[in-house]
Amino acid sequence: MILHPMKLAWILLALVCAGALMAQNATDLKTIPLKDINGKETSLKAYEGKVLLVVNVASQCGFTPQYKSLESTYRKYKDQGFAVLGFPCNDFGAQEPGSNDEIKQFCSSKFDVTFPLFDKVHVKGPEQHPLYAALTGPHSPFPGDIKWNFGKFVIGKDGKIVKRFDSKATPDSPEVTKAIEAALAAK
Repeated sequence: MILHPMKLAWILLALVCAGALMAQNATDLKTIPLKDINGKETSLKAYEGKVLLVVNVASQCGFTPQYKSLESTYRKYKDQGFAVLGFPCNDFGAQEPGSNDEIKQFCSSKFDVTFPLFDKVHVKGPEQHPLYAALTGPHSPFPGDIKWNFGKFVIGKDGKIVKRFDSKATPDSPEVTKAIEAALAAK
């Protein structure tokens, strides 16, 4: 089937406009308002130009020992422009019941956590935080609900999501390490 040149031009224009609208609707992760674990207003703009590992964390979960490898991964790469960002979440089995102060105390005393922690958020459901709506929503390259604690997203220096891992992938596993190192090497 051969299309008339004018009809083809209209189809191409429609596709370009649709792509522009999708890009416009995609949320810029850096502009989403956040609060750190101390209640201070912030955003991912504070980490602009860095590779990020965004993780929903909990202190009473079978995956809680991952705090140790999150911290060691943070320390290994932080001087290369990398940060781990922990977002406490009580959405799965009520495994993060503590206050922000209790979470901070637990993380520092049990795992010597020095990477940034944030205000407790919802990562799914009707109260889902806008950051997690952007990370898991229809415009994400890896859409779909978070399934459990310690889900991970690698965000590139350009602020775009480059990889997603479930709870079972430890921060120091070969696949996560490879994604972090590739994002750090990207221009």
